[in-house]
Amino acid sequence: MTTGSPDLNLETLLRIASALERIAPPARRAADLTAADAFVWHPAAAELAPVAKVNRVELSLLRGVDRVRDTLAENTERFAHGLPANNVLLWGARGMGKSSLVKSVHADTNKRLAGKALPLKLIEIHREDIESLPALMAMLRQDKHRAIVFCDDLSFDGQDTSYKSLKAALDGGVEGRPDNVVFYATSNRRHLLPRDMMENERSTAINPGEAVEEKVSLSDRFGLWLGFHKCSQDEYLEMINGYVSHFGLKIAPDELRREALEWATTRGSRSGRTAWQYIQDLAGRLGQRLDG
Repeated sequence: MTTGSPDLNLETLLRIASALERIAPPARRAADLTAADAFVWHPAAAELAPVAKVNRVELSLLRGVDRVRDTLAENTERFAHGLPANNVLLWGARGMGKSSLVKSVHADTNKRLAGKALPLKLIEIHREDIESLPALMAMLRQDKHRAIVFCDDLSFDGQDTSYKSLKAALDGGVEGRPDNVVFYATSNRRHLLPRDMMENERSTAINPGEAVEEKVSLSDRFGLWLGFHKCSQDEYLEMINGYVSHFGLKIAPDELRREALEWATTRGSRSGRTAWQYIQDLAGRLGQRLDG
């Protein structure tokens, strides 16, 4: 059998090697968690982008959530000290400060523990990137810092099967979840899946009970379920007054109450988000910045 020219074979092999190098995934770089206290995960580049300034409010300004605030703060502080801590699901009414609470508790924990432990890191993963969660946790496993991996507005619909990646990451597989990582998520749903999706699984599955159990059990991976409910009028006004006092906004109490209630009525809801939107409108009308 003719083997052909040795030079030609070598040239062909070099071209193949070059092509394989171009299509091979880039080598995974070690995470540099000293660059900031907060990051955003970009799975396509397998990198953590540092966030110079996190969009958050002072913990003291979050009103009407005292019980869940204290529970989350205690869990976070234990974790920062290297003690066992739970994954947390913050679920419930829209606009009641679920994501704001996570970011504020993170900042408050670092402020109180300054000099006593390494800074706690907050890493946001977007809902559409949840399938890359195992890769992110593998990257963080060897780092000396402790990190909260945070996903805002987490839920699953239709034929979405990425919840299996979340279950695997929270369980940790053979290696177990990294000791230096906890997962915090916010959702409007307690079980992360809509009821009609679970009922559809029940009606079409060979073993309906097991099919539904697999999906409901996703929420069981969170040791803490913290519920957020719509606020009362008094709680809403307490939020408004807290912001006005904090930022030094000059407005008569009676006028403030009337405007704040009218603002909530026109939007059909009372919530922390509605209160903050009113405060932004008020400050704008008063010609005052909200930098304090």
